[in-house]
Amino acid sequence: MCGIVGVMGQSPVNQLIYDSLLLLQHRGQDAAGIATAHEQFFSMHKAHGLVRDVFRTRNMRSLPGNSGLGQVRYPTAGSSASVDEAQPFYVNAPFGITFVHNGNLTNWRELREALFKHDRRHINTNSDSEVLLNVFAHELQQASNGVTLDEHAVFEAVRAVHRRAKGAYAVIAHISSFGLVAFRDPHGIRPLCLGRHDGGAGTEWMLASESVALTGCGFNLVRDVAPGEAVVITEDGRLSRQGCAGDDREHTPCVFEYVYFARPDSVMDGVSIYDARLHMGEYLADNVAKSLRLGDIDVVMPIPDSSRPSAMQLAARLNLCYREGFIKNRYVGRTFIMPGQAVRKKSVRQKLSAIDLEFRGKNVLLVDDSIVRGTTSREIVDMARAAGARKVFFASAAPAVRYPNVYGIDMPTQAELIATGRDTEQVAREIGADGLVYQALEDLEQSLRDLNPAMRRFESSCFNGEYITGDIDAAYLERLSLSRGGAVRSGAMAADGDEA
Repeated sequence: MCGIVGVMGQSPVNQLIYDSLLLLQHRGQDAAGIATAHEQFFSMHKAHGLVRDVFRTRNMRSLPGNSGLGQVRYPTAGSSASVDEAQPFYVNAPFGITFVHNGNLTNWRELREALFKHDRRHINTNSDSEVLLNVFAHELQQASNGVTLDEHAVFEAVRAVHRRAKGAYAVIAHISSFGLVAFRDPHGIRPLCLGRHDGGAGTEWMLASESVALTGCGFNLVRDVAPGEAVVITEDGRLSRQGCAGDDREHTPCVFEYVYFARPDSVMDGVSIYDARLHMGEYLADNVAKSLRLGDIDVVMPIPDSSRPSAMQLAARLNLCYREGFIKNRYVGRTFIMPGQAVRKKSVRQKLSAIDLEFRGKNVLLVDDSIVRGTTSREIVDMARAAGARKVFFASAAPAVRYPNVYGIDMPTQAELIATGRDTEQVAREIGADGLVYQALEDLEQSLRDLNPAMRRFESSCFNGEYITGDIDAAYLERLSLSRGGAVRSGAMAADGDEA
């Protein structure tokens, strides 16, 4: 999962993009990059690390211009050691394009081969984002051949991209001497929203993965980019849009965005993330009441931070005491996206510390947003017992994760998932809990429909194994598993494409 941003401004945008990337830092901690445009030139700086570490004063001074884009990245494939796979990417033909992408293509290997054999374009990394950029560049060249580049040609190019590319993609491209282009895949799996700021210098536009990047920088959220839609913002600030997916358009956003990835102060596809997590807590509370004896629970505690709203609402609905028993060290990165099981396990106790007084002699219900590999959950249960808890129950605001995700979340093989081949009681034993309650998938999805009834279907493949793009079969998943297995043994992080 990555965070992307693009700005068409009236004054230098380097600081604005930097600030927006800080607000999206939770979406990726592996690398960061910014590219700006000044006259007919692009300037770019990207490197591994957090935003605050990648950009120094000298780097910011080298990024002039009133328009640009940026990205924070964590990798799901390729080599996370190579800065060549950090974004933005750039191609010089046609016109010169910089490009950022959040998502994961499922047919990137076939596209890469077609680009070389038929389109005569060379791909220099293992990143599916570079493949997608070159598909867009080729189709833009075809659509604008012999004519001046205009919005019509851009929309035609995006239509062609939708016909060729499969998987999840939210994209912002910057075309030299023309403007910004943004589009989402026809399913709208990955988020993208549009913001506007009207000041003394004129109207400025921002596109970003989450609304918090807009509102945190003084922009007003206008709306989400629709599935299959393309938005064009020219250098003179003129905005135009067009649906480019035809009848293939079907809004099926990734449900895991609402469970875990997005910040609670974001609004995504018309749904407040904070409200969504409160609703998840209400539905989870009903399931807890059916599965556990409430008299056995003395206190409800969240695993900070993303499970806090669900835990609070669960405790309130069941009339149970709510307490904060874990303190989070905010200078340790998210364990879910850390490369390698050993590093992830070690970081849990660096990341959280228990308040012994809150646990001693009590039966505790711990609430987390999800259980993926189980490493974090197991360590947390052990910490609760070491702090003096008599019994430790566990509740997950998400269903059991039993299937690989191929659309940009780093959980690609079933062998890594603790729920694979185990029922709820077996998972409880594996993590050392006295009882475990999962959210039901239908309740999770209904908690979102309660807030936006227009949401009829979701990308929930990691819970139900249903892949909405229709191109994922057992052979694909086997190839994915073998690909990742080899990379893990060699010490690299991998998946079937580079999630950007």
